[in-house]
Amino acid sequence: MPEPDNQKKEITIFDRRYVKYFDWTSFFLTITLSLIGLLFVFSATYKPDVPYSIFFKKQLFGTVSGLGIYFLCCTIDYRKALQWGYVGYLIIIGLLVFTLIKGTIGMGGQRWIGFGALRIQPSELVKLFFPAFLTYYFYTHRDYFENRWYDFIPILIPLLVSTILVLKQPDLGTAIVLLATGLITLWFAGMDKKFFMYSGLCALLATPVLWHILKPYQKARVTVFFGGGNTNKERYQIEQAKIAIGSGGITGKGFLQGTQNKLRFIPAGQTDLVFVVLCEEAGFIGALIILILYVMLFLRLFSIVQTIKPPDPKLFAAGLIIPIMLSALINICMVLGLLPIVGIPLPFMTYGISHTWTTFASLGIFAGIAIRRCYING
Repeated sequence: MPEPDNQKKEITIFDRRYVKYFDWTSFFLTITLSLIGLLFVFSATYKPDVPYSIFFKKQLFGTVSGLGIYFLCCTIDYRKALQWGYVGYLIIIGLLVFTLIKGTIGMGGQRWIGFGALRIQPSELVKLFFPAFLTYYFYTHRDYFENRWYDFIPILIPLLVSTILVLKQPDLGTAIVLLATGLITLWFAGMDKKFFMYSGLCALLATPVLWHILKPYQKARVTVFFGGGNTNKERYQIEQAKIAIGSGGITGKGFLQGTQNKLRFIPAGQTDLVFVVLCEEAGFIGALIILILYVMLFLRLFSIVQTIKPPDPKLFAAGLIIPIMLSALINICMVLGLLPIVGIPLPFMTYGISHTWTTFASLGIFAGIAIRRCYING
């Protein structure tokens, strides 16, 4: 990757001159959300006879080890991360193919690769490696780019391939986040805006075809969003979520006191509906605090992006946080009935080791870029 003269020198996080540039604000917001997430994974899976469920223990392990991954990623120079990420993304596409052939089946999809007791979800790693793949390709081919749409074909084809492979698992939620992240990052990279206009028009015209591609349960979720479906069948999940959120009131029923949660009316509350558990037990005030924490975190991260001058680390940093922001927005909107239900985890709070590690790794690399701003900016 081409390097400006002022970027020849390596810099490590252990240099005392640069430790002071560590962004403690975003770090403490991340830790706060993660601890709250652990609290409500505990609540969602609590039983008097088994207070510490296997889900809570795994999430505790994922969070603690995720912090180690965070600090490890902080030490990586972003140029190395781009090189490794470029190769890693191509390897991940191979793992997605392997997942469809030999992957572990669970929760209605074939999305995991098993390593003993540990299961890894390669689709989560796509969100980590794609920003590196895109950025590295741009800035090793910058002399040939004129921002014409066909200049971006080497980026678009791998993006579409990985999106289709994730969709085939099937994992519509992750596929949506991946595709949206890629397109938003391409927008920031300067891709011709006409491409997005024509693509949107083609997608609209192709809606009948896309509808027939969807699985029956995916069609049912869209139908539910528009008011259809049986209350005891297709609408059960969203109806129970609304009851739980509404019954929480202003201050909530209290920790471990949520009846919809404890009586198991909320299916798998430790996963995509963990925000519902929080709303029932902490109420409107608790939900508002969580929303404020997310807004503060994302505003802080994007304010840091704006302080990065060179285009390559700036684009890389933005690409790392876009999928986290999209996941939080979509998850909260879907449990509130503002979007159709799709399988997208709430960052820092939903149970799951793969997406927890991926999120911490993304923010760790981002923190490494932020620490090196004085050096990167020259």
